[in-house]
Amino acid sequence: MEDQLLGLHHITAIAGNAQRNFNFYTKILGLRFIKKTVNFDDPNTYHFYFGDEGGSPGTILTFFPWGATAPGRRGTGMATEIGYSVPEGSLEFWQKRFVDHNVLYNKPTQRFGETYLPFLDPDGLKLELIVSKTADDRTPWETNDVAAAVATKGFHNVTLTLENIKGTADVLTDVFGYQLIDQHVNRYRFATSAVENANLVDLVEVPGEKRGHVAGGTIHHVAFRVKDETVEKHFQEKIAAKGLQVTEQIDRNYFHSIYFREPGGVLFEIATDNPGFTVDEPLNELGTHLKLPAQYEPRRAQIEGQLPVLL
Repeated sequence: MEDQLLGLHHITAIAGNAQRNFNFYTKILGLRFIKKTVNFDDPNTYHFYFGDEGGSPGTILTFFPWGATAPGRRGTGMATEIGYSVPEGSLEFWQKRFVDHNVLYNKPTQRFGETYLPFLDPDGLKLELIVSKTADDRTPWETNDVAAAVATKGFHNVTLTLENIKGTADVLTDVFGYQLIDQHVNRYRFATSAVENANLVDLVEVPGEKRGHVAGGTIHHVAFRVKDETVEKHFQEKIAAKGLQVTEQIDRNYFHSIYFREPGGVLFEIATDNPGFTVDEPLNELGTHLKLPAQYEPRRAQIEGQLPVLL
């Protein structure tokens, strides 16, 4: 049990305008803004984190809002859809809300015995609200406009689109401990039994489909969850033994990470639960301060002067 991978940790995507991204995810979707920081490799660019009250693993959606970035393109070799779990009976609320806020969406439909509502964020990122057929007892973040009875609970699944699923499936089963639990036409659903939620990965196989381009409105990488650095080291060794190139452990302030590109081309991360988002802000103040990695603190004034002001 100690060496298990615990489902999804976070998903990171690319946005354009920072204010528009902030408004959509906090005011329309009703997520909590849990951290305002900067890109470790480009401190003049924000890194936003959205999630539940405390930024629990399995609820964390993060963005690099790159301003005037070119739009990306969904295709093979990338993660293409993010599924959020929502309560039964909530989809009517969300359809009305999407109409009221001019959000592009399609009508609910069925897949794997579950009802899902697909929609796009302002940059074209594809998301789905899914009424899970398994119980989801996670406590959602509640706002004045989005009550707990309809609010998102956290991730349900992530979808990867691939030319061929074999290499990716081998990583999921042989390295991560997932199992194939269902298939519909060219969509294969894998799950881990280590956790009850945020535990699904769908692989969609589309031979001959054009390769995707990671830019605005697309997913940059998918992060899976482990308990701590010791378990992460165990998976680092398993990934290397599979013949894949994997990074050393990297301190990301709120978790420690390793990265590798799986055979289908998707960038995977494994991130630790510890130390969490309250390491530099108390729970009731999450997301209210600009937090900088230590190496950038001496440049705070200059960085703050270049970042767009959030209203």
